[in-house]
Formats: sequence, C-alpha cells, structure tokens
Amino acid sequence: MEPKPVANEKFFLVIRGKSRKGFCRGCIGRVEAETQHGEIVGLVYCSSAGSPKNGGVVRREDTYPLSRHQAQLLLFVSTPSKRLELLCNPQLFTAICELTQDDLVVVKHKRGHMPAVVKNLMQIGRKESKEDLHMLGFEVELLESDHNVSSKKPAPLPLFSAADIIQVVPSYSVPLGLHWKDGKCGSLNRKPVSRINSMPNIGSRPVIENRTGQSVVHNQSLSTSQMPLEVGSMVEVVSNSGVTVYGVIQWLGVPGGKIGEWAGIELDYEVNGCSDGKYGGHRYFTCKGNRALFVPITKCSPDGRFVSSSGKGTKPPETPPVPPFEESDEDVPPVPESEALSLLVGKMKGIQGHINSCYLDATLFSLFSSSVTLDSICQKPTDEEEPITCTLRTIVNRLRRQGFVPAESVMNFRKQLGCDTFRTEEKDPEEFITVLFQKVLCVEPLLKLRSNREESQGAYTLQIFLEKEQMGRVPTVQQLLDTSCVSGDLKFEMMPSCLMIQMPRFGNKYKMFSHIIPSMELDITDLLYNSPRECFICGNLAEYECLQCVPDRKLQPGRIKQYCATCNTQVHTLPSRRCHSPSALTVPADVASDSPVSRHTMQLFAVLCIQTSHYVSFVKYGADPHSWLFFDSMADRCGDDQSGYNIPEVRTCPELGDFLCQPEEELAQANPAQAPELVRRLLCDSYMFLYQNAVMPICKPNNEEP
Repeated sequence: MEPKPVANEKFFLVIRGKSRKGFCRGCIGRVEAETQHGEIVGLVYCSSAGSPKNGGVVRREDTYPLSRHQAQLLLFVSTPSKRLELLCNPQLFTAICELTQDDLVVVKHKRGHMPAVVKNLMQIGRKESKEDLHMLGFEVELLESDHNVSSKKPAPLPLFSAADIIQVVPSYSVPLGLHWKDGKCGSLNRKPVSRINSMPNIGSRPVIENRTGQSVVHNQSLSTSQMPLEVGSMVEVVSNSGVTVYGVIQWLGVPGGKIGEWAGIELDYEVNGCSDGKYGGHRYFTCKGNRALFVPITKCSPDGRFVSSSGKGTKPPETPPVPPFEESDEDVPPVPESEALSLLVGKMKGIQGHINSCYLDATLFSLFSSSVTLDSICQKPTDEEEPITCTLRTIVNRLRRQGFVPAESVMNFRKQLGCDTFRTEEKDPEEFITVLFQKVLCVEPLLKLRSNREESQGAYTLQIFLEKEQMGRVPTVQQLLDTSCVSGDLKFEMMPSCLMIQMPRFGNKYKMFSHIIPSMELDITDLLYNSPRECFICGNLAEYECLQCVPDRKLQPGRIKQYCATCNTQVHTLPSRRCHSPSALTVPADVASDSPVSRHTMQLFAVLCIQTSHYVSFVKYGADPHSWLFFDSMADRCGDDQSGYNIPEVRTCPELGDFLCQPEEELAQANPAQAPELVRRLLCDSYMFLYQNAVMPICKPNNEEP
C-alpha cells in the first residue's frame, strides 16, 4: 500500500520500541508520510545540527506528536534520555513551552538549583536550508546575592536547555523584597503561569540560610482560604532565593529563645542547612537528616499543590466521566485471557492513582486482575463482615467488570485501612500485603516456614537474605530463593498456594544486584520439609543433604545438593569435600528408594517494580508466553497539581515474552541497556515476584467453619 503524503508539517519524538531504520528512543523526527497500517515514514534530526537525515519507518503508537516549537526545544536537550525524562512530566514541559520574558524559573546550575529570570529565547545554529530545524534555548539571568550591583561590563547571560529548568514559578508569587537588576518585579497583570515542579532534590545548595546560619524566609501572607495549620498540615515556605519548599508540620510550639508560635516542618526533600528534627540543641521531632526546617508559623502557607485557589487562573480540567457501577450479589471472576486486552488495555484503565497510592494500586492490580489462585478469597460477604472487606470486594469486582477503578474508591479503602496519609513516604507493598491478608481478608499466613528444625512460623511474604558473594553477577529468582533458604536453613512446612518473594534491595536506592532474571517456573521441591527428594547425582531417593556443597563450582553452584547413600559417599571422598558434614533427611517410610519423585512447582503471575519511589507492576494474564501487561496507576496527568487528576494506563508488553523465552544462559549474558524499555524496567527495577500454585487455592478465612 502506497503511503499518503502529509499536508501539514508534523514532528514527533520516538518514545518506545526497538531501533528501526534510523529511529531510536528519544530521537526527534519529521513526518514525511503515513501508511494506512498506522506507520510513519519520516526524517530524523541530529541534535548537533538542525539538518534532517534519512530516517525510516516507525509505528505511530511508538511516537509522541510535537509542535515545531516543542521539537526545537527538545532538540537542544543534549541526550535522548533527558528528552524522555522531560516528556514524562507533561505539566512542566507545557509550562516551559509557554515561558515568556521575565518569567521566574529554577534551573540546574553548577552551584546547585538556582532561581533565575528568563530574558531571551535563543536560536542555536545556522539554518542553511528550509528543511533545517533551529534548536531553541533560554538565556536567563541568575538571581544571585549581588544582583542589585550594576556592572560596567556585564557578563554574557548563560544559556540553558528546557531540560535544565526544574520549576516554573508564577509571576505573582515572587516574594516581597526580591529585586532584579532593573529594579523592577514582573508585572502582576501578566498572564499567570501555574507553578510546575519536577520535584528535584535541592540538597545541593542551602536555600534557607542567612549569614548567621539562622533560617529566614520572606514575608508571605496566609492563603485566602485561611485554613488552620496544625500538626499534620501540608505547608509551603518561600526561601530567600525564591524557591518554594514543601513539607508537613510535625511540631508546633515556642522553641527556646524565641517568641511566638513556630512550626517544625519535615520537608519533602533534603535541604542543606536543615536538621533531623533538632533546633538550638533540643530535639522537637525526628526525621531524616537535612529535612527539618523551623520557621515562625506566620511564614507558612497551606500547600498550594493541594489547596484549591480562589484567585484567577485557568479553569481546572474536568474529570473524565466514570461509568456507573452497581453492586451485584454475584462476584466477578478474574479477567480471562481472551478478554484482557479489550477490557484492561489503554489509558484510564486499571486503578487510578492518587497521592502516593502507587504501592497499593500496583499490588491490588497484580493480585486480583487475573490471578486464579487468589480468586477463592473474594467470596460473597457475610452479614458479619467488616465494611472494609466489602470496599475491597467492590474494587476487585469493578476492576474485573469495567477494567477501571476511580481514585475515590481506593482513597476510601486507604482511609479504612488507617494508612490515608499525605506524607511523601509511602507504604511498602509487603506491609500492605500483610495488613490486607491478615486484617482485611482474615486469611491464615500463606507461608509456613521451619527454621533450624524448630516449630514452623507463619508469614505472608518471604524476604531474600544472602551475601552478594554467594551469587553470580546476574542471578535468577530460583537461585536467590535456593541460596537464601539454604543459608538460613529454612524449609517450607507445606506447599504454599501463593509465594511472594521480596528481592534483596533496601529503600529506593540500594540494590544488591543491578538486574535479576525472572524464573517463570519456580521449583520448590527441594525446599519442602520432610518431602521426598531425588538424588542430585543419580535421581534415586535422596537420604542426605549437604549445605557445604551448595557453592561448589564443580557441582552447579547455587543448586541445592542432596544425595542417596551411595552418591553421598562417592561425592565426599574428594579431599576438598571430606570436611563437609552432610545431614540425614527424614525419608517417608512408604516411599521406595527407586520411586520417582514428584516435582512441586509454582508459576510466576506478577512482578512489582520500583523506581524512584514509584511502583508499577507486570501481570501475566494468560498461558501464552507473550500474555503480559504493564500497569502504571500514574502514567500521565491531566491538569496541574492543584486541580488535576492522574491518568492510569495499562499497556501490553509481548516483548517481555520474547525475552524470557530465551535460554537461561543467554538471559544471564543479556545487556539490559539494549533491551526494550519495559524489559529493562522488569530486569533492573524488580521489587517483588509473585508466584501461584494454580491447582491449590488459598485457604479459607480463619473465621469460617470448614
């Protein structure tokens, strides 16, 4: 089919997909023609010059449309990754595209994050032909301490790209006392620009500190709403440099040596010069270092990101219509593979996120969208059930019936859970899972673990503990589980119906392994207590287990080693193994030595991932190896932080199936940097792997009679 020409000039940015004939993620192109199969034929621009080069063909769904102005701004951004990062914050990018002369911004600078005034929009490079595309950058004036001192030879103004701007400040919010070189503040009658913040870590430069080291802020009137401020209130404070910082009031009172009421604020991000909750040598509360700010309460205002403004501004976006949902006596089964794509895939699909709810959204979507094993715990409620159980059932039924759950439903559930918090520190999935199964669903512990021959203990999730030296550079989940259980002398009392394994990573930054290979099938036969096991060497019934043989490089390191009596003697005749102390296994009396041993396996059905405090999930919705979904409850946003709403999105990712179908040896050699975007996220950001035994349902709630 011949492509049809495009009448108007159009530009685009490649946002995903494999490199195809000149196009790669983050590159900018110009549409030359479109095919009826949804593909774009285009030219590609190089950031070092504005001349287009031969591009190729790219799928429309793998591109993001750009105006000429947007394309010019992004072309000046140095790397494709920075362009994509900027595009992931559409509110900030929109505000940057609308900047005019004398707008106040915060830019990344070699001395940290600094406030600046936009002076000129500069064209970079020479345009030698009509097809060339000028790059655009911003010439700004930095607001430094000596900005009122005139100079006979003013230095040239620095030039910044769109990616260097991290915040756009409305002109009418410039604090009193801030004067620029021309002695004038921006006109308050100009078009207001909504504050858009990319939420940077501003710890690289003290922003609230004067020469004496005391915290100082400019006078700032209280919001017109006159909202009362109390412990737990979200507030904002404008610093000397014009940067607005946000936080939560943790303490109110009069500190020693001061007059009037002060507020102790735990900031959203670290700021040099702040403390961990101490002021004047006395501790008033406890938080992370460089996050505690103490200021008079009169300097605080309600957080403008969450308080509706009564002043002039753009009309808040209308919330998209939500289809009505009527409760029914009939519980909705998990979404079948044949209906998953039509019901779940797209924008405004899945569970809508709101105020750091991604840990909860991703977990609920993983557990209840397609899992067969967990379906048995979502049964018709009895008269004695708590309202919170009914709320959860409504969320699950709505997700399975309509493919979308609005944020209000989840917020109501969070309130009933007692974790309805507006703090930036969100809950962990394992903490939520324990509360969910224990307090809401009243389910017995999913795991019965026996350690050091002691009585078994219950748990809902399993944390991997091991030394990095015990594993290879790129471990599989199977290897991590085996090594962790062997190191801790841990066994499963019985075959679990659901096994949720937390990876060896701590907090948002530290990861023991740069990436982990998912095990599609998890074999736990050798981890079952008092269960028949086959000899590692000959396959007969095993009678001994040797922990010292696990890391042996001559015997498949990382694998659990158990032997029959004959093989146990032969293996330990080598001088290097004579010091080993194999332990006898409990062999069931009714099992013959040559009887085949049944393997006990579990299948991967979901993976929770985290990157920079944001949780997403991958869900296997069917038996086909390519049946994978990617869910992000906050994939996009409509409107600003004050009156907008998050747009959840569910995407198909069959490329994950292509990758995981490779032999394990090839997976271990794969380079995540060269893998498709979603494959890379799964390998590098995995937080918890969820496995199920499809033939074994979850046990009944402990408040029901059998």
